[in-house]
Amino acid sequence: MKSWVSRVSLSPPAGLTGDPADLDKRKDVYGQNLIPPKKPKTFLQLVWEALQDVTLIILEIAAMISLGLSFYQPPGEGSESCGAANAGAEDEGEAEAGWIEGAAILLSVVCVVLVTAFNDWSKEKQFRGLQSRIEQEQKFQVVRGSQVIQLPVADIVVGDIAQIKYGDLLPADGILIQGNDLKIDESSLTGESDHVRKSADKDPMLLSGTHVMEGSGRMVVTAVGVNSQTGIIFTLLGAGGEEEEKKEKKGKMQDGNMENNQTKVKKQDGAAAMEMQPLKSAEGGEADEKEKKKASVSKKEKSVLQGKLTKLAVQIGKAGLVMSAITVIILVLYFAIDNFVLQKRQWLPECTPIYIQYFVKFFIIGVTVLVVAVPEGLPLAVTISLAYSVKKMMKDNNLVRHLDACETMGNATAICSDKTGTLTTNRMTAVQCYVGDVHYKVIPDPSSIPPKTLDILVSAISINSAYTTKILPPDKEGGLPKQVGNKTECGLLGLVLDLKRDYQSIRNQIPEEKLYKVYTFNSVRKSMSTVTKLQDGSFRMYSKGASEIVLKKCSRILNEVGEQRVFRPRDRDDMVKKVIEPMACDGLRTICVAYRDFSADPEPNWDDENNIVSDLTAICVVGIEDPVRPEVPEAIRKCQRAGITVRMVTGDNINTARAIAIKCGIIHPGEDFLCIDGKEFNRRIRNEKGEVEQERIDKVWPKLRVLARSSPTDKHTLVKGIIDSTLVDQRQVVAVTGDGTNDGPALKKADVGFAMGIAGTDVAKEASDIILTDDNFTSIVKAVMWGRNVYDSISKFLQFQLTVNVVAVIVAFTGACITQDSPLKAVQMLWVNLIMDTFASLALATEPPTESLLMRKPYGRNKPLISSTMTKNILGHGIYQLIIIFTLLFVGEQIFDIDSGRNAPLHSPPSEHYTIIFNTFVMMQLFNEINARKIHGERNVFDGIFRNPIFCSIVLGTFAIQIVIVQFGGKPFSCSPLDLEKWMWCVFLGLGELVWGQVISSIPNSKLRFLKGAGQLTQKDDMPEEEMNEDQEEIDHAERELRRGQILWFRGLSRIQTQIEVVNTFKSGTSFQGALRRQSSTTSQNQDVTNVSSPSHVSLSNALSSPTSTAAVPAGHSRRQRIP
Repeated sequence: MKSWVSRVSLSPPAGLTGDPADLDKRKDVYGQNLIPPKKPKTFLQLVWEALQDVTLIILEIAAMISLGLSFYQPPGEGSESCGAANAGAEDEGEAEAGWIEGAAILLSVVCVVLVTAFNDWSKEKQFRGLQSRIEQEQKFQVVRGSQVIQLPVADIVVGDIAQIKYGDLLPADGILIQGNDLKIDESSLTGESDHVRKSADKDPMLLSGTHVMEGSGRMVVTAVGVNSQTGIIFTLLGAGGEEEEKKEKKGKMQDGNMENNQTKVKKQDGAAAMEMQPLKSAEGGEADEKEKKKASVSKKEKSVLQGKLTKLAVQIGKAGLVMSAITVIILVLYFAIDNFVLQKRQWLPECTPIYIQYFVKFFIIGVTVLVVAVPEGLPLAVTISLAYSVKKMMKDNNLVRHLDACETMGNATAICSDKTGTLTTNRMTAVQCYVGDVHYKVIPDPSSIPPKTLDILVSAISINSAYTTKILPPDKEGGLPKQVGNKTECGLLGLVLDLKRDYQSIRNQIPEEKLYKVYTFNSVRKSMSTVTKLQDGSFRMYSKGASEIVLKKCSRILNEVGEQRVFRPRDRDDMVKKVIEPMACDGLRTICVAYRDFSADPEPNWDDENNIVSDLTAICVVGIEDPVRPEVPEAIRKCQRAGITVRMVTGDNINTARAIAIKCGIIHPGEDFLCIDGKEFNRRIRNEKGEVEQERIDKVWPKLRVLARSSPTDKHTLVKGIIDSTLVDQRQVVAVTGDGTNDGPALKKADVGFAMGIAGTDVAKEASDIILTDDNFTSIVKAVMWGRNVYDSISKFLQFQLTVNVVAVIVAFTGACITQDSPLKAVQMLWVNLIMDTFASLALATEPPTESLLMRKPYGRNKPLISSTMTKNILGHGIYQLIIIFTLLFVGEQIFDIDSGRNAPLHSPPSEHYTIIFNTFVMMQLFNEINARKIHGERNVFDGIFRNPIFCSIVLGTFAIQIVIVQFGGKPFSCSPLDLEKWMWCVFLGLGELVWGQVISSIPNSKLRFLKGAGQLTQKDDMPEEEMNEDQEEIDHAERELRRGQILWFRGLSRIQTQIEVVNTFKSGTSFQGALRRQSSTTSQNQDVTNVSSPSHVSLSNALSSPTSTAAVPAGHSRRQRIP
C-alpha cells in the first residue's frame, strides 16, 4: 500500500495539492472519471427513421408512378375512343402540368419527414441535457490540500482522497485507508445481497458502483472511468460508444446462448462457475441501472398513457385502412362500370396509360384517406407534452429521471412524505435541554451547568458526530450560520457554540484517525457511539440517539453537581412524562447524550455491541426544533382539495410527529384518524406467525395519517399495502419521498419515488423517479399539477384530432363515392394532416398548467381516455363541419354563382368551388383548435390563451400560410385564388365553430345517454397492458426469457419441495394436512417471483429446506449440478 501511495505521489492526510497541471497530468495518464456516452443519432439518421413510416412509403410510390405516367404521352393523342378519360386534357395545355401533383405530394412528404425528424432531434437533445444535469447533480467529498471540498464526480482523479459516508454510491475504485464500521453493498457486482464489512487491514478494496450501507471512512482513488469496475463492465457491454444494434443482437443471442452457458457451466468446476456469475449479474443488475441512467432515452420512456394512445392510434388506423380500401375499390369499380359496361368501350392499348393514370389517381385518393385517418400525431403529442413538462418542471425544482413519472403523478391518490427536510426546513436548532436535574426551556448560561458535566457534554457532542458535520460562518453578513453535514448533529454542535465552547479544538486534539471504534448511526440502532482511548489507557465511549432508546440503556445520570446518581426505571418513566413528552408535544426532536467508561484491562470485546452500549450514564436530553416550512400547510391543503391523502412517515417520536402533523394540517383535531408508531403498526398488520396480511393492512391504511418511529421496512410495507389494496374501486397511486439509503425499496415500489436532492443519498436518488432539487413538499404539489396538465393536454389534442379525422375521412370517402373525386386533394390532405398532427400537438401540448387543475379529484387509472364531454364535443363539431362541407360540395356553386368543380376531368385546372371547400375546412379546424383548449365543458375557451405564446403563434402562422397556399398555391395545391368576399365567407363559416361550441356545451351530458359507453371502447383493450406495465418496467426479450426461466425454475423447486414434504410426512407419519398447509404457504411466498433479486450463491439443499431463501435464487444456470 505504501509503495502504491508513493507511486501516485500522494501524501495521505493532506491529499493532492490541487495544482491544475498535476490534475491534468493525472487525467492524461489514468483517464477521466466518466464513461463516454453513446453517440446520439445524427439528423440524417432521424430523417431516415421518419421515412420508414408505411403510409409515407405508399404515398411516395404512388407519387412516383403518378410522376412517371405524367411524362408519358400516348401516341394516339386525341383519339376519341378513350372517351371521357381524355376530355379536357388539352385545355390550356394542362397536360404538361400533370407532373405537378406527383411533385407536390413528394414535397409534402419531405416536409412531414423533416418536421418529424426535427421533433425527434430536439427531443433527443432535451434528454441529453437532462442526462448531463442528473450526472452533474452527483457530487463527492474529496480532500485536497488538507481541505475537504465537494467536487462533481467527473473531476475526481486517481490519487484523490475521497471521504465516503453512509448512502454514497462509490464513483471510482479505491483502497480504504481509514474506516469506521464500514459496510458495503456489493450486490450490484457480485450478486451477494449480504453487506460486506471493509477495513483498512482486512479487506480494503472498494469498487465503483457499490453502495455504502453503513459507516464512513476515507479511500485513495485507484481507478476511474473506463478503468474502474463499472467502466470495465460498460466496455464489455459496449456502452462506450458501441452501436445500439450490436447490443440488440447480443440480447437476442443471449436467449440462444443460455442453453450453451448451462452446458458449459456444468463442465466447469465450482470456482469457475462463481467467476462467471458476477459478470452475468453485473450485466443484468448494475449495468442495467447504469444503462438506464446513461442512455439518452430512459428505458421506462413508454408510459401507461403512451401505451393507451398507441393502442388507440392503431385502432383508428385500422378503421382508416378499411375506409381507404373501400374508397379505392368503389372508385375503380365505378370507373370500370361507367366506361366499359354502360358506355361499352373497348380497352385499347393506346388508352392504357390514361386509364392507369386514373387508377393511380384513385389510389392516391385512397392513400390520402389513410394518411388523414392515421393519427400519427398522437405519440408525438405525448412526447412533446412530456418533454415540455419535464423541461418546465426543472424550473419548479423537479428533476424528472423517468418520463412516465411525470404523467403518473397526475393520477396520484396518496403521498407518503418524510417529515424532516420535506415538511420542515431541515435547519435544526437546540432550543431546550434537561441537564443536571433541571429542565431549561431556553439554552442555559454555561455558568449554571456544573463544569464537570459541561466538559463531558461538550466532548461527547464534538467527538461523537461525523467530523464532516460542521457549522460554518454565514455567506451573507447578518445571515444564519451555514450547516454542513447531518442536520441533527449540526443542531447539537450549535448547542456547543451556544454554551460558548469550540468543538473544533477538541476535534483537533482527537483527530478522526485516533478514534478507537465507531458504531455509526443506522435505522436499526437509532443511536451512534464512539469509543476513544484516554491517556491512562482506559476507554471512554460517548453515545447519542433517540431519547427513549438511549435512556433505556442508562443506569445512572449526572446530577446537579455533576456526580453520578442511580437512574431507575421509575425515574426514567418520570423523565419521559415530565421532560420528553412536553418537549415532543412542542414538536421538538429529543436526543439523549450519554457516556460510559471502560477499564483498560481486560479490554472489552468491542464486537459485542449489546453489552458495550448498555449501563450508560445519561448527561443530558436536548430538544431540537426543526420548524415547519411556511409554505407547507397551504400545499397540503391543496393536496387534500385535489383528492390526495397526505401521510407522514417519520423516524421521530410519536408526539413530535403528531405536533408537526397538526401544524402542517395533515391532521385536524376532532377528525377520525390514526397516529401510530412502528411497533403498533406491526402489531396490527401481522398475524400470530408474524406474517403481514393484506386484510389487516386494509383495516389500518385508510385512516392512517401519521406513522412514527417507523423503520424503512415499515415504509415499504405500508406503500405495498396501499398499492395492493382492493378496498377501493380505483387502484391507489402512491407517491413516496425518501432520502436515506434504506428508503430505496419503498421508492422503487411506489408509483412515483421522490428523492431529496440536497439531503438525499445517492442510493435514494438512484431508486427514485423524480429528484426534488429543493427538498420541498410544495414541489411535489407542482409535480401533481404538471402530471394532470400532461393528461389534459393529450385529451385536448385527442378531441381536436379525432374531430378532424372523422370529418376528413367521411368527406374524402363520400366525396369519392358520389363524385369520383375527393373534394380535398392529396396535397391539401397532407397540409391538413400537418396542421392537425404536428402543429396542433405543439400548440395544445404546451398549455401551461393552472391552479384549477387541483380543484378536481384524480382521474384514476381506469378512466377512459375519451370522456363523455369529449365525445359530445367530437360528435357535435363533426356534425357541424360535415353539414357545412356537404352543403358547399353539392350546392356551393349555386350559392356563390360559380362553376361546379364536381366531375372535373383529369388534369383540369383547379376550381374555385373546391378551393372554397378546402379553405372553409381549414378555417373550421383553426377555430376548433381554440375550442379544443377546454375539455371539461368550460364556456370561456379564450381563458389564458395569451399565456401560451406557442399556441397563438401557431394559429396565426397556420392562418398566414393558408392565405399563401390559397392565393399563390395554384396547380400544386389544386387551389384557385379567391376574392375578399369569398374569403370572408370562409372565415365566417370557420367562426361559426366558436358559436356552435357554446351550443354544444349547453347540452347536458345526462341527456346523451349513449355517450356513457363511447369512451370505453378505447379502454377495454388497454387494461391488460396497463396492468402489465404497473409492476415491471419495459424489459427486453432476453430479460423476459430469463424471467420465464426463473419462474419455471421456482415451479420445479416448489414441486420438489412438495414431494420431499410428502415423503417426510409419510416417513414420520404426521398429519398429511399439515404438510399441505405448509406447502400452500410456500407457494404463496413464491408468488412474487417477478421481483427476483440479484443472484445469491445458495446451495440447493438450503433452498429446498427453506422456502424463503428460494426467492433469492434466480434461474439456476450454474446450480444444476448441485441437485442431489
